[in-house]
Amino acid sequence: MHKVCSRLYGPSLFGKTDLWNSVEVCVKFHKEGGVLCQKSAVKHPEPVLPQIPPCDYKPDPYQGMSKDRLLEIRKHNCNPMTMKVTYYKKPVFINQGYMQWLWDVDGRRYLDLFAGVATVSVGHCNPKVTQAAEKQLRRLWHTTPIYVYPQMQEYAEKLASLFPDPLKVVYFTNSGSEANDLAVLMARLHTGNFDVITLRGSYHGGSPQATGLTSNADYKYPIPSSLGCHNTMCPDVFRGLWGGSHCRDSPVQTIRECSCSPGHCQANDMYISQLKEMFATTVPNRIAAFFAEPIQGVGGAVQFPKNYLKDSYQLVREKGGICIADEVQTGFGRTGSHFWGFQGHNVIPDMVTMAKGIANGFPMGAVVTTSEIARSFAKGVHFNTFGGNPLSCAVASSVLDTIKEGKMQENSADVGTYLLTELAKLRDKYEIIGDVRGKGLQIGVEMVKDKATRDPLPREAMAEIFEETKDMGVLIGKGGLYGQTFRIKPPMCITKDDADFFLAVFNQAVLNYMERR
Repeated sequence: MHKVCSRLYGPSLFGKTDLWNSVEVCVKFHKEGGVLCQKSAVKHPEPVLPQIPPCDYKPDPYQGMSKDRLLEIRKHNCNPMTMKVTYYKKPVFINQGYMQWLWDVDGRRYLDLFAGVATVSVGHCNPKVTQAAEKQLRRLWHTTPIYVYPQMQEYAEKLASLFPDPLKVVYFTNSGSEANDLAVLMARLHTGNFDVITLRGSYHGGSPQATGLTSNADYKYPIPSSLGCHNTMCPDVFRGLWGGSHCRDSPVQTIRECSCSPGHCQANDMYISQLKEMFATTVPNRIAAFFAEPIQGVGGAVQFPKNYLKDSYQLVREKGGICIADEVQTGFGRTGSHFWGFQGHNVIPDMVTMAKGIANGFPMGAVVTTSEIARSFAKGVHFNTFGGNPLSCAVASSVLDTIKEGKMQENSADVGTYLLTELAKLRDKYEIIGDVRGKGLQIGVEMVKDKATRDPLPREAMAEIFEETKDMGVLIGKGGLYGQTFRIKPPMCITKDDADFFLAVFNQAVLNYMERR
């Protein structure tokens, strides 16, 4: 069977004209394992590239070092790891930012849909947060918790008010890695147990302890790290052994089929059986903790079956362990439906760790727990020089105000749902888009060789699409165990016009790759 299709792309963005207008004349041959799209001999004009939405903000002209000099210093004076993690074949040299926009040293503007790795929650140099930082800078930059200063107490009370009982006690850190390190220590002290369970594909930080919690070989070194950490099968309903068409708390479900009755998920039952198997074979009868991100971040926005965390928490508590929600990427309204990711799973953890969006890019993290667990930690002495300093607390407090006053959680829900549903249309259009998933503005697009095998799209192919998306003016991220998932985690101030621009760019980048292939 074959199908001849012809489409004409115009300058208007979808939502205003035919949604998937594009220059494409192709013949589709339906074969086992997928659809092959071949170019016809018909000549057609070059596509009109999507137009970036307007922006009134004018950045300052760059007057610093040349790009060649910056790159030379980066290669010779910065640790080689800095170059290893540098995105793009042709790197982006960032000069300035404002809200959802970034400008490079040449004055070119980009739509930032990665937000410094889900960190810039309310927009680059958000005026309200910038004003709060400037005000505090003139008053007091730094002192430590050995003194009492208003900013720490005011922010601790404000942050704790956003949690359900009994999660009301806060300890401040400088990063998510540090918060997760501290959570492990507190869990072991409180329970008197040692072993900690995480999910495969998880990422919990880059410190020696946190790399033990992390279950991704790219972040592992051939040295001992955090003894007592174990990982169980990730309940990934797209790539995992089991999955279906009703598993996720998301506007978009997988392309997999299932025969589950309403309210029951066979995939969840199977993944829970794997956790039970771990309890029976791998860890002692009593454990310290179970760590999980409500939606995996670096792992590629992986979502679990709806009742997985609820059932897991029950099993963990039966083993004497405490349940820890890593909200470093999902917290502060990013998932749209709730302020905290764990709330979408209908659970209350015993401890919550957070960082990134907490202070819009200012280095800060926190652990929130119960008074009972906090008392166990107070048996010794732990001191953090910078954690909760006046400047970080002033910034973080302003971020909470900005999220509320700017209705950014609601915007995450509205724009995120729109993005997800439109990306699902692209999934249905292209054989190499295997899965679209997420909630709010925590979105993953998993790329595959074909939908039948679900084998990851090779890194070289991912790099082509990634680079071309950047060249057309949009910055996104990558993740997944095999680097096969595009990550979309923008500042929560983006608009539907911004979403339309990205969708048009991404559509064109994938189309161009398919034509080259």
